[in-house]
Amino acid sequence: MKKELLVHWTTDNIDTTMHMVLLYTYNAKKLGWLDEITLLVWGASQKLLASNKEVQEQVRMIEEVGVRVIACKKCAEDQGVESELTACGVEVFYTGEVLTPWLLEKKPILSV
Repeated sequence: MKKELLVHWTTDNIDTTMHMVLLYTYNAKKLGWLDEITLLVWGASQKLLASNKEVQEQVRMIEEVGVRVIACKKCAEDQGVESELTACGVEVFYTGEVLTPWLLEKKPILSV
């Protein structure tokens, strides 16, 4: 059975972002704790990612170890950060089509 996790990242708190969200997703994938991790960038976290170089570097690192990073297109449009997110390698689309089935299938979600 595949071990999957969706991390629903909404906070713009830099400490929580660096020392929980990005650190955990990086280690969980790199060290093989989980097979597949998707990081869903939603709301306030999008502005933080779009504007903070250190966060952008960490997101690139987690992408390099195989974490899929996606972002809500509606939030990105509302905040005017879609191009910045895309430049970071983030897949930007209407993510309700990922979140809803995940919830209905009762797969694990970590919301921060």
